[in-house]
Amino acid sequence: MDKKAVILLSGGLDSATVLALARSQGYECYALAVSYGQRHVAELAAAQRVADALGAARLQTMHVNLDAVGGSALTDRNIAVPETEAAAGGIPVTYVPARNTLFLSLALGWAEVLGAQDLFIGVNAVDYSGYPDCRPEFIRAFEALAQVATKAGVEGRGFRVHAPLLTMTKADIIREGVRLDVDYALTVSCYQADEQGRACGRCDSCRLRRAGFADAGVADPTPYR
Repeated sequence: MDKKAVILLSGGLDSATVLALARSQGYECYALAVSYGQRHVAELAAAQRVADALGAARLQTMHVNLDAVGGSALTDRNIAVPETEAAAGGIPVTYVPARNTLFLSLALGWAEVLGAQDLFIGVNAVDYSGYPDCRPEFIRAFEALAQVATKAGVEGRGFRVHAPLLTMTKADIIREGVRLDVDYALTVSCYQADEQGRACGRCDSCRLRRAGFADAGVADPTPYR
């Protein structure tokens, strides 16, 4: 197989679906997980489970200390993860400054070394549009950056940034994953999952996940504590 892609794999529902989609499109998938100081570190073990189950050629875990930057409930233990529904129109406190920019930069560097021209990321602008780095504008801007920031891009071997879930609802994502035989019991989405990966059932991510399964008419396999 000569069609390689780097897939950002958090271990959550969305990124697992993206890995399955990329595989179904004939890509040899190189999965990239990032340990960035997140409080829900159980997602890293989930990423390994998902990569194994979906036949990734390799899982690489890279390390970035975004907890040193702070400013997010996901990296700063002094900021509580909200357990009430986020107000519409604002940027949630669970936004991690520059996270997707850094993640895609790491994926871009690895892709260039692998000889891959395709990057996949599971951002979604429908169910959760509060994050500025989950918008179509961001994806387009990063793809343009990739063409001028790399040796491969300058030499004419450009990159494509795929965000196949961008305009899908959570229910549609789940239906697609079920079609592709994704085992969602392996995934962790909760912002404050415990060491065993059990979900709180109260944070925004848990609410979106639970509602998505309900709307899709699929049994929710999430272990809640």
